[in-house]
Amino acid sequence: MGKNLIVVESPAKVKTIRKFLGSQYAVQASVGHVRDLPSNVLGVDEDNDFKPRYEVIEAKKKVVSELRAAAAKADTVFLAPDPDREGEAIAWHVAELIRDKAKNIKRIEFNEITSRAVREALEHPRELNANLFDAQQARRVLDRLVGYKISPLLWKTVKRGISAGRVQSVALKLVVERETEREAFRPEEYWLNKAYLATDVSSADALPVDAASVFAAELDKVGGKKAKVGNAEEAASLKASIEGLPFEVLSVEEKERRRGPLPPFITSTLQQAANQRLSYSTRRTMNIAQKLYEGVELGERGLTALITYMRTDSTRVADEALNAVRDFIAGRFGRDHLPAKPRFFKSKAGAQDAHEAIRPVDVTVVPEETKAFLPPEQYNIYRLIWARFVASQMAEARFHDTAVRVVCGETEWKAKGERMLFPGFQAVMPAGREDSLKELPPLAAGQPLGLVKLEQEQKFTQPPARYTEASLVRELEERGIGRPSTYAAIISTLQEREYARLTEKHLVPTDLGRVVCRQLDGHFPQLMDVGFTAKLEEGLDDVAEGGTQWVDLLRSFSGEFNAALNSAAKNMQSVKGGVDADMPCPLCGKPLVIKFGKAGDFLACSAYPDCRYTSNFTRDENGGLEVVAPPKRELVKVGVCPECGKDLVIKKSRLGGRFIACNGYPDCRHAEPLSTGVACPSCGEGVLVEKNSRRGKVFYSCNTYPKCDFALWDRPVPKACPLCGSPYLVEKARRDGARTVCPTKGCKYVLQEDEE
Repeated sequence: MGKNLIVVESPAKVKTIRKFLGSQYAVQASVGHVRDLPSNVLGVDEDNDFKPRYEVIEAKKKVVSELRAAAAKADTVFLAPDPDREGEAIAWHVAELIRDKAKNIKRIEFNEITSRAVREALEHPRELNANLFDAQQARRVLDRLVGYKISPLLWKTVKRGISAGRVQSVALKLVVERETEREAFRPEEYWLNKAYLATDVSSADALPVDAASVFAAELDKVGGKKAKVGNAEEAASLKASIEGLPFEVLSVEEKERRRGPLPPFITSTLQQAANQRLSYSTRRTMNIAQKLYEGVELGERGLTALITYMRTDSTRVADEALNAVRDFIAGRFGRDHLPAKPRFFKSKAGAQDAHEAIRPVDVTVVPEETKAFLPPEQYNIYRLIWARFVASQMAEARFHDTAVRVVCGETEWKAKGERMLFPGFQAVMPAGREDSLKELPPLAAGQPLGLVKLEQEQKFTQPPARYTEASLVRELEERGIGRPSTYAAIISTLQEREYARLTEKHLVPTDLGRVVCRQLDGHFPQLMDVGFTAKLEEGLDDVAEGGTQWVDLLRSFSGEFNAALNSAAKNMQSVKGGVDADMPCPLCGKPLVIKFGKAGDFLACSAYPDCRYTSNFTRDENGGLEVVAPPKRELVKVGVCPECGKDLVIKKSRLGGRFIACNGYPDCRHAEPLSTGVACPSCGEGVLVEKNSRRGKVFYSCNTYPKCDFALWDRPVPKACPLCGSPYLVEKARRDGARTVCPTKGCKYVLQEDEE
């Protein structure tokens, strides 16, 4: 009898599962997807029901070969990739590739990587879910059609190498629209008036504003109407109108308020909380959570999975976990911190209920016990998940709220305070400082008050805030754009394509991003419509549930899309000549334009080549352009120009590479590559010189090219190896600093600092 084979996605899961399964099971990893659409052609037959042409990913051919060999020896192959559509697709593709070798193929899934969960899954295998696979296949084909067909239009009209994405483009539109709102915003002046009042009238003048008997009240009404103080003159008039007048408590309202805990995390709320509390990007958060899900080393516990599956939009919690956390709360915090019944939270409309909320696998593994074994970022995320889950099943926090109204002449002022009566869930997850109110001193209607200080502060209304990663995730979720597994990829892609950049934790669209958004919005209004994108997501959900055929969904999309594509091919205007910058050239006075080069956006004169002015630029808070003066740098003299006799100096190219050129440029255009001083080890005739690849990466090659094509990435050093005799050494970049080593395979010589 042969072993049963379990196929998971990642090698990390292999280690965790092997730890608690017996020798009758072999465990191997697919290392993610094994098949995909081809990278160099569309790979979708639109005339044949959008039939995709899948091929084994080049880097996975060895993995597939090993899986096929293992499947041939197994009695049953259990496909166990992640429990979602993407995981179902991986399982489906693996099944297709091993079907002729495997005797029996089953699908299993588990929400947590524990002995109990895996064994339970093995006892209840199922067949592959065609509907889930079709939903993922439909998404993949949709994204391929959009990206593969629109991207060439952007290459032709904006910049080569950029691309469009079905969901990412809508996210970009949200970021661009928010920036446009900010630029159109005109601030309005207003004055904040705050009175610091003391219960002891006689000593008010001598009290500090933070004394226990002092509280702050904000101006609320003037003459019975909502107060509006719009400038310094009005502020001064208000101050004069109450000068010397007494303050008195008008009313005091007291009541008990209860505050319940938030539900346990789902993908989007975890990403938001990690971004807000820890400043982690969405991608970083998901990578950390993935490790906690797959298993980490915890000393004597060994390899341990700490959290349940982290891609979910359901707040459901298994009964077993509910019972465990309630027992834990009663034992750790006392029964007064435990509600009479478990809490059940309602998931948002359209949520997939296949998976639980994100929670600790074992609630008794408290964060403090893991701190010594986990990197800080893993500890921080585990602590966040653990605390949110435990808090979600704890009793409400209770507060004593006080609302006070104060009068002074024709003015009314208001103050609020709170006093905690019972911490409840806040014993494990305290509120932030911004959520807390100061407790007010004892007050009664008719009580006189003394003015300690009148604080008047000029303010201006603020434009709508730029999106942070957290707020963009929340916006995408609320609008039904994307799904838990895609939020991190959407935001990362915007930055990788240089359509937006993070500035002080906020997403700011680049000029390239604005232009791409304008091109797409003008020619593909349906694709860029937020509502349409949300409906398409609902359609994919319907495919997953078996309500719609994936081919029908694609047919309904492609009709209008192809029409828009044909129109755009004829009418999309090129901006390769530059986008008007609305600024004159400082050299010739002609208009400046924004161009999109390999190294990013830059300003250039529209009169090129007659005028060669270029400059980097930034934008101010209002979107205005600001020219960035290039930093002055000392030119290194290395010789005399053989053509004109002026100095030869080392210069930098636009891509960042170095070269030697005449200091008399542009009158003299002599230039030559920068020599390393190392003779070419291949031909012996030339010298190795510094060059740049098309992507801007530095490499070193023989200066007799194309006669000799010797090249290497590491910088050669003109020093022979004392061990093997290599005529040169190379500088290797490492995380702990560069090292100079011998390039000969098998030679372990390293140049020491004292030798240098």
